[in-house]
Amino acid sequence: MKLVLTCEHGGAQIPKRFESFFINEKTTLQTHRGFDLGALDVFKYLKPLADFSNFSETSRLLIELNRSLHHKNLFSEFTKTATHQTKQRLIDGYYLVYRNAVENYIKKQIDKGETVIHLSVHSFTPKLNGTKRTCDIGLLYDSSNDEESKFCNAFKSNLLLENPKLNIRFNYPYLGKSDGFTTALRKHFPEHYLGIELEINQAFAHQNAMPSPLKHQIYGALKSCLVR
Repeated sequence: MKLVLTCEHGGAQIPKRFESFFINEKTTLQTHRGFDLGALDVFKYLKPLADFSNFSETSRLLIELNRSLHHKNLFSEFTKTATHQTKQRLIDGYYLVYRNAVENYIKKQIDKGETVIHLSVHSFTPKLNGTKRTCDIGLLYDSSNDEESKFCNAFKSNLLLENPKLNIRFNYPYLGKSDGFTTALRKHFPEHYLGIELEINQAFAHQNAMPSPLKHQIYGALKSCLVR
């Protein structure tokens, strides 16, 4: 069993040659629309458990690494108007570089007969469009996949052993079968691949970091799930 750890929305960076798309948008880049607050902090804390890891600090508003190439939100309102050539540069230079590195590792491990657990680390805004999200941690997965269901049930149980007060929900605040990196990888690897998204409420975050006790609890729960 191999653990692949990723963080698609780790930062709000915009490379200099693309800054013209974001003039007067520095505030927007620092909101939940620009990146996942505290997600990279958790990713780094969990990294010692991983056999392979990859992260991006480029803003999702430049190009959305967690969407398929055909998805309407691959490019944000700021980059939708870019030329075809510029969009292709973004796809080739950021999107494919990131996703191919992860996919190639997974393929090599599955070809060796290994089972890969892919945990994609995210965070979510506590309130969206005026609606409060009622969850501390969300575990997103394909509910029709028995192995993913078993893993998430074990992960939840272990998290509650670490902290019984945590409000943990399955496939919330998003559905695990919605378009995303793990969803695409399930199609590429219908066997020996488990794709799980960890969603943490940004209400816990302070200065782009999550509380040490919470990170420790997630670490302990995940470690307990990884029977090697």
